[in-house]
Amino acid sequence: MEENNGQLQIELNDETGQGIYSNLAIITHSSSEFIVDFIRAMPGLPKAGVKSRIIIAPEHAKRLLRALEENICKYESTYGSIRVPEEGVLPLLKKPAAEA
Repeated sequence: MEENNGQLQIELNDETGQGIYSNLAIITHSSSEFIVDFIRAMPGLPKAGVKSRIIIAPEHAKRLLRALEENICKYESTYGSIRVPEEGVLPLLKKPAAEA
């Protein structure tokens, strides 16, 4: 029997390791869970598909928030400030200026 010294061994299969691109997240919650839908929206298209849904307990949502804040701070200290345009929540949904 192998000892892991109390460490969790995490497996990542090839398909999951490839990841899924998302450029929009919608978060909802109830008293017992947070639901995060990761969506891929394409410019000019009126529909977008949910690519992944993650359901977590409120305590884990708060831990995720803290982990994201910490990682964003580390990212910005290395690569500079992340700029977020103030033009609106969903600039992707605007129609392209010209079509080919």
